[in-house]
Amino acid sequence: MHLALYLSDTGLHAGGWRHPEAQNPDPMQLSTWLTLVKKAEEVKFDFAFVADKLSIDDIYGGDIATTVQYRPGYARPEPMALLTALGLFTDRIGLGGTLSTTYGEPFHAARTLATLDHFSAGRMAWNAVTSTNDGEARNFSRSQHMGHRARYQRAGEFIDAVHQLLASWQPDARVADKASGIWADPRKVSYTHFHGEHFQIQGPLTVAASPQGRPVQILAGVSEDFRDVATRVGEVIFTVQPERARAQQFYQQFKAEMLAQGRQPEACKILPGVMPIVGATRREAEEKRRLLDELVNPLAGLSFMSASMNYDLSQHNPDALFPDIFQHINGSKGRFEYVIAQARSEGKTLAQVAKNYAASASFPVMVGSAAEIATEMTLWVESGACDGFVLMPADMPASLADFANYVVPELQQRGAFRQDYAGRTLRDHLDLPLQ
Repeated sequence: MHLALYLSDTGLHAGGWRHPEAQNPDPMQLSTWLTLVKKAEEVKFDFAFVADKLSIDDIYGGDIATTVQYRPGYARPEPMALLTALGLFTDRIGLGGTLSTTYGEPFHAARTLATLDHFSAGRMAWNAVTSTNDGEARNFSRSQHMGHRARYQRAGEFIDAVHQLLASWQPDARVADKASGIWADPRKVSYTHFHGEHFQIQGPLTVAASPQGRPVQILAGVSEDFRDVATRVGEVIFTVQPERARAQQFYQQFKAEMLAQGRQPEACKILPGVMPIVGATRREAEEKRRLLDELVNPLAGLSFMSASMNYDLSQHNPDALFPDIFQHINGSKGRFEYVIAQARSEGKTLAQVAKNYAASASFPVMVGSAAEIATEMTLWVESGACDGFVLMPADMPASLADFANYVVPELQQRGAFRQDYAGRTLRDHLDLPLQ
């Protein structure tokens, strides 16, 4: 299986930063992130992945107060700058970062990504996101976030433009021949001439060909609009699948849609997020989960969900049945279709769902001993639910250390995960040829 680390200084669980073992180091210190990435590289993870958002969430109640009071994680470094630094102090692990296709430009993105792929010797990936809410729009001189379908149409065009810009230099274009006076072969550098609805780009790129051909393309989501783009261009899919049966259905459908696009299924790896809580025994692991869940303030979940939905939940009674609001959501849609339907069918209140969502963001939580978790992860892969996982530690650094020190050796002993890196680039790790 393939393993990626979701790189967070506090962990995914909203109670993680309050856990007695949490260290909560300064996220603006490089050492905070380097310690985590080096641990992942030590046990041969495919890559570490940095998420990003372009605002401090202010959807809940129309203010940032609830978010900054109850949820950590907003005073963090810019992803590409962070990955530049991490690349200097790591050797083999891949490095992925998030860029917005709604609030960015393809030329800037392509130039940055190609540069980082050179500096890291071919270890870069990028997660193209459409962003989620009006708070982000207001930081880019817009009053309102684009609609869901329009965002993904722009995203597909954005990614196509980046890929064409990255292809504007052939690998051996640079000659640097002193005798002839030729620096670069003009036959191997070409204009891009990209003409789309959103972008008109002449090219070529001002950075020579990337060591990997181009950085690996990550996409995150589950919705139909997302799949329209992802089945055509995605190479790693980071997805939310709360249950193995749903993951199997998504996996089979996605791979079939890839074939319909003329792509081979192995050209894209599907990696759902997973939160393992490891104990010496199942009872110990369950006790840790209980403590983590107790430490969640429901307001942390309400502000988190509001931002992800781009819908203000403060207008509803938190102690009433979760409202039927799916048609009003203009942020992340795919995951909330399941969350809302399940909540209403089970009669759960808004506060109950918010607290649960803050604990896991709807990712599956695997609780037990290292052997039990390794068995469950292997079952997901062998049953056609995924190609591996994005590890979402509950708290940092303890949960990452528990997984690395105990679960990874179990997986290696079973032949389910690599003992060492076989190649140098991220494409090598993921077995992804450039197509």
